[in-house]
Amino acid sequence: MPDTTPPRRLPRGAAERAVAAAMRDPRLVQAALALVENRIPAAEQLLREHLKVDPIDVAAIRMLGEVAARIGRYRDSENLLRRALELDPEYGAARANLATVLYRQGRSEEAIGELDALIGDDPHNPAHANLKAAALGRIGEFEEAIALYEQVLAAAPRQPRVWLSYGHMLKTLGRMDDGVAAYRKALDIAPTLGEAWWSLANLKVVTFSDQDVIAMQSALAFEGLDENDRLQLEFALGKAMEDRRDFAAAFARYSAGNAVRRKSLPYDAAATRAFVDSAIDVFTPAFLAARRDTGDPSPDPIFVVGMPRAGSTLIEQILSSHSSVEGTTELPDIPALTKRIPAYPRGLADADPSRFHAIGAAYLKRAQVQRKTARPFFIDKLPNNWAYIGFIKLILPNAKIIDARRHPLGCCFSNFKQHFARGQAFTYDLDDVGHYYADYVRLAAHFDRVLPGFVHRVTYERMVEDTEAEIRALLAHCGLPFEEGCLRFFETERPVRTPSSEQVRRPIFREGAETWLHFEPFLGALKDALGDALDCYPEVPPGWA
Repeated sequence: MPDTTPPRRLPRGAAERAVAAAMRDPRLVQAALALVENRIPAAEQLLREHLKVDPIDVAAIRMLGEVAARIGRYRDSENLLRRALELDPEYGAARANLATVLYRQGRSEEAIGELDALIGDDPHNPAHANLKAAALGRIGEFEEAIALYEQVLAAAPRQPRVWLSYGHMLKTLGRMDDGVAAYRKALDIAPTLGEAWWSLANLKVVTFSDQDVIAMQSALAFEGLDENDRLQLEFALGKAMEDRRDFAAAFARYSAGNAVRRKSLPYDAAATRAFVDSAIDVFTPAFLAARRDTGDPSPDPIFVVGMPRAGSTLIEQILSSHSSVEGTTELPDIPALTKRIPAYPRGLADADPSRFHAIGAAYLKRAQVQRKTARPFFIDKLPNNWAYIGFIKLILPNAKIIDARRHPLGCCFSNFKQHFARGQAFTYDLDDVGHYYADYVRLAAHFDRVLPGFVHRVTYERMVEDTEAEIRALLAHCGLPFEEGCLRFFETERPVRTPSSEQVRRPIFREGAETWLHFEPFLGALKDALGDALDCYPEVPPGWA
């Protein structure tokens, strides 16, 4: 018979008593100090030793959960925090940690549930409201998120990072002037806040004044400046110098920012090359034929893949202007679902094909949280899904895939001068980004051979040169009738969460696609890394490089 014994719980107030006791326990005091000083291994060792003696010390369990979260072991952290809450359901600090861990795993709806419980007990805590606003933004509930940020700022207006998050949300909804004002407010409070300077630069349509440049240079000279602030200031100054057409100074700034970022975010080009080699070996015509139509047959998803900064947001905006298509965001679900296949991609050869239908259905269920309309089709525009074209074919055989392609030098340099909020480790070195682009092109060419017609390629330069013809071809591939609104995509009002948010709210213009030409003298290493991918780029219209 099943065990119906209720889980053991500690008496009310156990967490508070445990925390008070911890302050008298030298080992836990040392562990707390190690956490404050970010000496994670020492904190972990002290906490594990303590829990061997007292395995139900909820304060120590919570601290160990925080240790696991600090090093990215979110599942371990979640299990520990849930154990602490099982012992003491009223332990607010553990619930707050759990909400953060769920948010960091992309499980925003679950995080909101935990935060609602916390806010019910402590309605005036700005930290809980701030995290809930961020989680609401993740699932597309932007208006509610903005209202929460405004509530937090009304109560605590001297919070520069809250102003920053508020600005991000305003920008997403197209309220650019309000977003700029929010970023400026953050800088009034914290002039060295590099993310606020970069957020202004990242709008792409803000021109820095001479006074701004002086302020950024002063911030860079500030003693003890955080490295994250430093790198974002360098990228912002690169934008300022580029706007002034001082391309040598701009390249120097971009290079300095990239060098700082690369130290903290290493990238292994050989691993990407080996992954592509494995995918080419696995996805043969025979392999695909033996697993034809084993996935979920839903035609709902349209994937826009390729390199970042290659026009994927433009394609999303065009398609989202169609009455049958809903734009969502860059969903993390396809890479996450590949983890269900041990040793992916080679492990696919041993996977039971009957699993692919369930995985496809799981993707659709996970994506559902981002769907806010009844439109039959939706877009997932995570560029990095180029690496999983074959996987998508297995789990969602009727999905559509659009490959956004841009001139190698223009695309790679645009990545080099872009600081991404997370991921994209390959972009911080010209050699790395060149090799990454070459591997992407190599795998895409393989799928052109083994899955002819499955992927529709949109070349950015051709989209600029003959917009209507390219849009008609794009819609035809997706099985959609032509609609005039797709030509006037820049008038479509919808949230856009990527760096191109303001650019796609204007008509297509050619100038932005050619800016890399001013930096060509500095791109020798990039040309070498690209190799054949540079020589084999499709012919572009007359007058283009």
